[in-house]
Amino acid sequence: MSDSVIGGPHEGGAARSDDGVPGPGQNGGIPRGPAQAAPRPPIAHAVRDAVMAALVSVVLFVPLVGLRTDVSPGSGLIIRTRWADVAILVGLVFVGRLVLNLWQDQRPARRAPTARRTETLRRIGTFVAPLLLGFAIVLPFLPGTSRYVLDLGILVLTYVMLGWGLNIVVGLAGLLDLGYVAFYAVGAYAYALLSTNFGLSFWICLPLAGIMAAFWGVILGFPVLRLRGDYLAIVTLAFGEIIRVVLINWVSLTGGPNGISGIPRPSFFGLNFTAGGGPGSFADFFGLEPSPTHRVVFLYYLILVLALLTNWVTLRLRRQPLGRAWEALREDEIACRALGINVTNTKLTAFAIGAMFGGFAGAFFATRQAFVSPESFTFIESAIILAIVVLGGLGSQLGVALAALVMIGGFEAFRDLEEYRMLVFGGAMVAIMVWRPRGLVSTRTPSIALGKRRAISGDLVGEGQG
Repeated sequence: MSDSVIGGPHEGGAARSDDGVPGPGQNGGIPRGPAQAAPRPPIAHAVRDAVMAALVSVVLFVPLVGLRTDVSPGSGLIIRTRWADVAILVGLVFVGRLVLNLWQDQRPARRAPTARRTETLRRIGTFVAPLLLGFAIVLPFLPGTSRYVLDLGILVLTYVMLGWGLNIVVGLAGLLDLGYVAFYAVGAYAYALLSTNFGLSFWICLPLAGIMAAFWGVILGFPVLRLRGDYLAIVTLAFGEIIRVVLINWVSLTGGPNGISGIPRPSFFGLNFTAGGGPGSFADFFGLEPSPTHRVVFLYYLILVLALLTNWVTLRLRRQPLGRAWEALREDEIACRALGINVTNTKLTAFAIGAMFGGFAGAFFATRQAFVSPESFTFIESAIILAIVVLGGLGSQLGVALAALVMIGGFEAFRDLEEYRMLVFGGAMVAIMVWRPRGLVSTRTPSIALGKRRAISGDLVGEGQG
């Protein structure tokens, strides 16, 4: 009997009826019942995977932890071994990987977040954001707030501002940028050179630094218009390294590895912050006891205002046609072109505006430190800023702020662990990405909607490969 007979096998081995439509439960047809769950891997597979992870950790920890150079009394270098520490770390990796495999094997299937749960998380966020803002405003006046706490707050707010700036490029437009520290460096050196060579004040140099950083953002945007994914990441990474190498080698302009020192501090409407007070100082004008804390508090509120300005501008732009074009580009570039959106202008504006806020943060960094050098703008800074955006949740303003608070503030809490704090930092990042793969805040609120705006799950939002 030939294959054309009713019920006979066709290509692919599936029996078909006389009309050529697969029957229920057959290939291409409607299944009779729920799909069968994939068979769970045996325990031997979990153990084998944990052993492989332990072997990889041995290769990493032997040179990083097991071997350490110390200075001997005779001004020479000696190698000190720490095999016990390596064994403990490898054992922790093995146990952690095994537990993770077993947990993923035994846990029930992950259910899609319901609309009620998403709406509940959105309402919680509406209360968390004002509480964080109120705490940031009153922090300098809280009892027990020391100089160290204020300096840490300035550092956290600086990374919050950088995260919000990069969130425009990565979270809204979907363009993976690994060289964001380049715009941070351009803003810092622009302020340093303008203030030291031309005697311009901070308030004049701040917008100029942002404009110059935005210009370099456009310069970066043109070569990467046709690149996506890994290729885009490689080019942006190279751009960041090019800026750093130029800062090191252009000694006549940037000072080379020695950097630029003696950068002027900002003033409060012409009132300087001097430790000894005196005529024309902030303490003398307001009748206060001279204290170096006044300048720190002023810098704290200055970076707070700059960060809030970044957040406000970003939220306003998201509701404008430009912001909606960014999100359309993130979801699907081909569909974005089909809608008649100018993809070139959309990408360039994302790079330029994100770079502008990076330049503002760089100018603040320069005036706060009164010194800049190329070693402050390495790739690790770009990696930290990108990690803040990803861990917080791509496109989420509140998530970026929470991630900066956890990563920068929490990182300082483990300073006493010395070199082991990097291991704690990496382990925490792995745990967050396993627990919350879409970031700390995975809900999204549409920029524009017909009728009532409702938050949606981050699983329904594209992350972009720009």
